[in-house]
Amino acid sequence: MKMWHVVVTLIVMVTIRILDPFMIESARLSYFDSLQRSHEVKVSEQIVLVDIDEKTLDKFGQYPIPRKIMADEIDKIDGSLIAFNILFSEEDRFGGDEYFADILGWKQSIVAIAPSNRTNTDYRPPRIGTATFGDRDAEDFRPLMGGMLFAQPIIHKNATGYGTISSTQDVDGIVRRTALLENFDGRLYPAFALDVLRVAAGDSSYQISTDDYGIQFVRIPKFAPITTDLSGNVTIAYWNEFKRYSFAELDTIPKGSIIILGATFEGSSVVSTPVGSMYPHDIQANLVKTMIDGVTIKRSSEFILYELLTTLVLCVIILALLGKANILISGVSYCVILIGLVTGTGWLFQDYFVQLDPTFPIIALTLVFSHGSFVQFYTQFKAKQMIKGQFGTYLSPDMVDMLAEDPSLMKLGGEKKEMTFLFMDIVGFTPISEHYKNKDDAEGLVTLINNYLNEMTNIILNNGGTIDKYMGDCIMAFWNAPLPCDNHAEMAVKSAIEIEDKTNELRRKYQEQGLPPINVGTGINTGTCVVGNMGSESRFDYSVIGDAVNLAARLEATAARGDYLEYKTIYSSFTMEKLTTIESRSIGEIKVKGKEEMIEIYTHKKDINN
Repeated sequence: MKMWHVVVTLIVMVTIRILDPFMIESARLSYFDSLQRSHEVKVSEQIVLVDIDEKTLDKFGQYPIPRKIMADEIDKIDGSLIAFNILFSEEDRFGGDEYFADILGWKQSIVAIAPSNRTNTDYRPPRIGTATFGDRDAEDFRPLMGGMLFAQPIIHKNATGYGTISSTQDVDGIVRRTALLENFDGRLYPAFALDVLRVAAGDSSYQISTDDYGIQFVRIPKFAPITTDLSGNVTIAYWNEFKRYSFAELDTIPKGSIIILGATFEGSSVVSTPVGSMYPHDIQANLVKTMIDGVTIKRSSEFILYELLTTLVLCVIILALLGKANILISGVSYCVILIGLVTGTGWLFQDYFVQLDPTFPIIALTLVFSHGSFVQFYTQFKAKQMIKGQFGTYLSPDMVDMLAEDPSLMKLGGEKKEMTFLFMDIVGFTPISEHYKNKDDAEGLVTLINNYLNEMTNIILNNGGTIDKYMGDCIMAFWNAPLPCDNHAEMAVKSAIEIEDKTNELRRKYQEQGLPPINVGTGINTGTCVVGNMGSESRFDYSVIGDAVNLAARLEATAARGDYLEYKTIYSSFTMEKLTTIESRSIGEIKVKGKEEMIEIYTHKKDINN
């Protein structure tokens, strides 16, 4: 893959992560949800849930239950903290508020308040003690609520504490976190679960730590600090189970429990969570248990940078593999990386509650691998097509297929190697040409030459040779490139013998047609030369250069037009020395242009005996 491809790919990946489209964010959140679902479930003995269910309505009538009745029922509870995940923002229609408040005064109780677009009363409940440590006020990092629904004043006065029952929905509508603090009228109000924890601990206040960037943690003195994000939100651990009781059977609840009460009858509101739909008081119970256990699910802002850097590094690795290795090796590496990402992030969450996102790296790697694989496949396909186009008429189909499997041989340039070269030419071509000229049949001449050269070409190709070029009625061929051929000299001479035999057969056929006799002259030499693609990037040919090629051409001229016309095939001593199964005989010495020393030449004994 070219460098600009790599740069563009990485820029696209960074841009996608910065924009963080819904699909990416949703995938990340879904993965975090799967980690929660896979966590070991813990059963709480301390916290219990009380449901205002169908059984309750059958016993006490329609909802809301008259507060006098509710007071009588909770009066049966002794030694437990009762947290009402129910708004008492409206007066009791039966006038039971005072009685209900009086009973609350004898209990440890928490009542709910809720952010709203309106405020139901001018009354404000007493402040809960707050100590802020840091250079900034916590109010600076919490948005100002437009309104707040409070409980009836008399209820607030007798309740032990109060807290907001707001929750934060992510883009997919799922509640994974909630704010521990809400800002209304320039004053902080604790979350419902936070005040449950404060009252359960017997503390009169809670502490907030801030810095220049935001809220760091909230703390109830008897418990470990509750780490939040910079806005004061905490992620809820949803791997808890709680014993449930009907409001109609409060007398069965163990003493000393933290009781969280809410509605579950048909038509009650439910909330989407990572582990499925829950009732609001289930969420509060999970949040209380999260804080009691000191579970801090970490998802810091700098994690995004770590994930992005990891993604870029892994993408570069995949791109490098695609550029250097085959698709199979790259694919195995890709799968190993994906497994490592999922396994590693899963381990970090299960053991350390760290939420690192593998989904974006996986999506990015998948896109990069898919794109890179396509580019690699397309490049290889084009290379194979180019090879078939370039060598389809010069090599046998089997050799073309073998060469197509290794396109690296097609690199522009060349290599030095020992090869055998064959030049063959039609002897007596002039009389044949004159024959067709007299008949004004130029097309017939071309057809004859093409048919003859086709027969000779097939012989060369069947013996593993490569056709370099056609020069009129002459063929230039070589062996041992582009595919290796250990017995290249043997195959070249064998081809020459078969060319002689085929020429003899065709001569008889042509004579029957009234054509002049046809003969062939072949020159063969073995030596070292340079072979490869020669030309420009846009246009090049696979060819050879070197003295060994020139000598073969001069030997062909000697066989076709020199003093050795009786020998149809002439080859050099360099070729003769490489032969193992073909018997040769010296037919003399010749001097060729460009050579000081005489060159001894040979022919095969079959030619001599003809």
